[in-house]
Amino acid sequence: MQSTHEIRTLAPMELYLDSADLNEISTAFELGFLAGLTTTPTFMQREGVADLDAMLLKLADMVPVLQIEALGRTAEEIVAEAKRQEKLGLDRSKTVYKIPISLEGARACKMLRSEGFLVNLHLVYTLQQAYMAMAAGATYVCPLVGRLQDQGTDALQLVASIVNMKLQHGYDTKIMFSSVRHLEHVRNAIELGVDTITVPWKVMKQMTNNHLTELGSEQFFVDNRRVTTKVAQAMRAADVQVAPSATIQEALVKMTKSGYGAVVITDQGQLQGIFTDGDVRRWLETQSEPNLQTPISAAAGSSMPSTIDADALLNEAAQAFSAQKVDQLVVLQNGQVLGLLDIQDLVG
Repeated sequence: MQSTHEIRTLAPMELYLDSADLNEISTAFELGFLAGLTTTPTFMQREGVADLDAMLLKLADMVPVLQIEALGRTAEEIVAEAKRQEKLGLDRSKTVYKIPISLEGARACKMLRSEGFLVNLHLVYTLQQAYMAMAAGATYVCPLVGRLQDQGTDALQLVASIVNMKLQHGYDTKIMFSSVRHLEHVRNAIELGVDTITVPWKVMKQMTNNHLTELGSEQFFVDNRRVTTKVAQAMRAADVQVAPSATIQEALVKMTKSGYGAVVITDQGQLQGIFTDGDVRRWLETQSEPNLQTPISAAAGSSMPSTIDADALLNEAAQAFSAQKVDQLVVLQNGQVLGLLDIQDLVG
């Protein structure tokens, strides 16, 4: 006997979006690889759709394959509704008519399939229902996993049994895993070997997420930036230069405006020193009555600041920050002060 884990087909597993929200649909199908869209009257009602027929035509223009409801109490009513919808302008080869499983639904499926319509017999909750759908020649059979689990039913075992029945008896019907509530359901569908899964956007947009992937990607961006970006491109456009005669108050104002914790002391563009927020703290500790009109020369450190050339790559700047144990580097271009590079500028 074949196992549900055996490879039975070379066809890829189809990924559908389950929605009636036009914004979600537009965004999702920009991915370019979704197989189609499933929707329901309930979705339409929630979205406040006033003209259902017009909405169906709009959706058909947006997606590769559209799966829509064809409702009726009898097989004849269901068939008539499917044909009425088709006459609106729907493409038979790109439209799947969803019919709740029942004796009349199965009979309508057989009638429609004999005329070349695509049919999804859905609202399937038992293996017997799935068998009737496959026997009727349904294009898709659709067990609702989330709803079944809400009732305490082993929905995954049901899906596994449907997959196994298809393998044992050679049915062509595609098994669509639906009523997806979370990412674990997507994993379940893949492992069970279904042909198709229809997923709400709130779940689908999480399917590529992983914390380790995000960390690794961000590190790649940082490292790539360091080997492709020059210091001049990374430094912020801010006026960080002050004259040697500037007051502490003037220096603090420039620090606040620039967002840097330092200003560069220059004389006609020539580097004279640096005045940092650390110098301010140390100066305040020595003053009983601090006077902000004090010249920065009275509070600035005596050592010259570390520098880097504007044309150097950020990787070289990172090495300088590490080796010299500083948080700012004065950027020089042709011997003239161009500005400051802060260690935070390495990450953009």
